[in-house]
Amino acid sequence: MGFDLGSFVAALAGDPVLALIVVLTLGATVVNGATDAPNAIATVVGTKAMRPGPAIAMAAVCNFVGLAGITMISSAVAATIFKMVDFGGDNHAALVALAAAMVAIIVWGVVAWYFGIPTSQSHSLIAGITGAAIALQGGLAGVNGAEWMKVVYGLAISTVLGFGTGWLFTRLIKRTCANANRRKANEFFKWAQIISGAGVAILHGAQDGQKFLSLCMLGIMLAMTGQSGGDVTFPFWLVLLVSAVMALGTAVGGKKIIKSVGMNMVKMEQYQGFSACLSACFCIGLATFTGLPVSTTHTKTTAIMGVGAEKSLRNVKWGLAGRMVFTWILTFPGCGLLAFAFTHLFLTFF
Repeated sequence: MGFDLGSFVAALAGDPVLALIVVLTLGATVVNGATDAPNAIATVVGTKAMRPGPAIAMAAVCNFVGLAGITMISSAVAATIFKMVDFGGDNHAALVALAAAMVAIIVWGVVAWYFGIPTSQSHSLIAGITGAAIALQGGLAGVNGAEWMKVVYGLAISTVLGFGTGWLFTRLIKRTCANANRRKANEFFKWAQIISGAGVAILHGAQDGQKFLSLCMLGIMLAMTGQSGGDVTFPFWLVLLVSAVMALGTAVGGKKIIKSVGMNMVKMEQYQGFSACLSACFCIGLATFTGLPVSTTHTKTTAIMGVGAEKSLRNVKWGLAGRMVFTWILTFPGCGLLAFAFTHLFLTFF
């Protein structure tokens, strides 16, 4: 069976479970656009290089371009997520479990957004599908350990490399521009920061967008063919749909997260904002093209911490940073348990 748009629409009309899966997945994508995407341009706003409105609009466009464009070159992250769990042979139960995972991801993300906490929707997604698979299989048999280890590698990249390159790029720029005219340097780094911030937004679209693209495709394959294994090719119409939905989420949300990350954590100058964006671009780009799922929130925040620590450890508001780290740590068991509980609940009634 093909996955062209006509076949999908026909299947959607006759299968309410598939319709529910698609709506929930796209809903989770909107939440991601509202909660994770603003981190890409948080420093651009925090240093006053751009006003919040135009910056959010830029991020929305770049998210769309990133997912639609980069997926055509490499869908390595989507393939990793697609193979991370196995929902088993019962097609109906697998669809119910996937729906439960999506509900858990949305609930976790909305609560974090409401309180202005930049939690990672990437980590929520991974925790959600893992918790649902464990509930469905009654243990770890449904979890692909080799693919899950890529999450651990991604955490190392976003934490250690994010902090380290943020510190390093700031130090290099300070030494290189030590004798530069301050006014001209600020003007240069203002535009350099806008460009690099757009780059982070593009890579966020590719990284996080591919995760939700993968789950949407998983639901479509389960509903239309009853199978989910093997290699997968993502139809272009689906790529465009998920791209547009993520861009919509970015456009309608984001100011709370921008304030927490770009304005409250570290007080930055233009060159420091550029260093943070450059660090995030490097780390997220490296992970995207090697198939490692990383969090844009996690990567950008640790880069900002590295930038602030370059001058003095006192420049970083470690209390706020600690609250964010606690949220990241809590996400895996918290969202995973939500998905586990929702899976059992949904299977009872459906």
